[in-house]
Amino acid sequence: MLGSTVLEVAIGLSFCFGSVALIVTTLQEALASIFRLRANTLLAGIKTMLNDPDFSRLAQAVYTHPLVNPHGGADHEQDLKAKPSYIEPLHFAIALMDSIQKNGPATYEALGAAIESIPDPQVKRAMQGLYRRAADLQQFQRLVAGWFDNAMQRMSGAYKRKQLLISFLLSLLLAVFLNIDSIHLFRTLWLHPALAAHISGAPGALDQATVDALMALPIGWEKFPPVLGSEFLLQVSGWLVTACTTLFGAPFWFDMLQRAVQMRGTGSKPAESTETQPVALPAT
Repeated sequence: MLGSTVLEVAIGLSFCFGSVALIVTTLQEALASIFRLRANTLLAGIKTMLNDPDFSRLAQAVYTHPLVNPHGGADHEQDLKAKPSYIEPLHFAIALMDSIQKNGPATYEALGAAIESIPDPQVKRAMQGLYRRAADLQQFQRLVAGWFDNAMQRMSGAYKRKQLLISFLLSLLLAVFLNIDSIHLFRTLWLHPALAAHISGAPGALDQATVDALMALPIGWEKFPPVLGSEFLLQVSGWLVTACTTLFGAPFWFDMLQRAVQMRGTGSKPAESTETQPVALPAT
């Protein structure tokens, strides 16, 4: 009985946490698309990489290059008609080389002279270091592409940390709005495990069956506003636990749900018989 109760509680919690994480992921992707967070992060990374925060010098020339942004012909950042969410590193390297040489002769020696004329000392030192390590234009292009790729990986790490914070805030807001108290949910499922018994599989989307199963769980407000006290502090702790669980992501919780459902369907192992059965000998 204990094992069955534990499985039912695990199924109910996994289903709830997975559904909340799926809702938060959907909201997060919608916000990222509306506010163009990836494109803005990429542009900010290029401005930092080329030390051009005003978008008036080398970053402007590279970002509006046709290989980087085919529809980006603009003198000011606010005038940009389109912002790409991804830039091929080799295309960035070509655009940077074209912007430095300003359509001059495409020779390795001419490139070295163009690098010496870069006004920004930070970018100049970086380009000089890459130039000394390269033997020709192709190798220099690959080095610049690797430099850009490493810089974008650092920006990607910062973007993911920011997205984790947004995910936590969204899940906390959702937990408060719907009163998804993990502590209360655990208590109720432990006392009434049959609430989660009808959940038979890991849903892949928020269809009607998923919503119906989620509504069967003890979620929602019974009285509002809540009374301040020890019970309210415990309720706040439950909201925080719910918000933290969404950081694992919906695939993690739905995988846990599927494993728990499979364990419930397997059942207990039949007991082995202690009696010795006679062995029939073949007839001669």
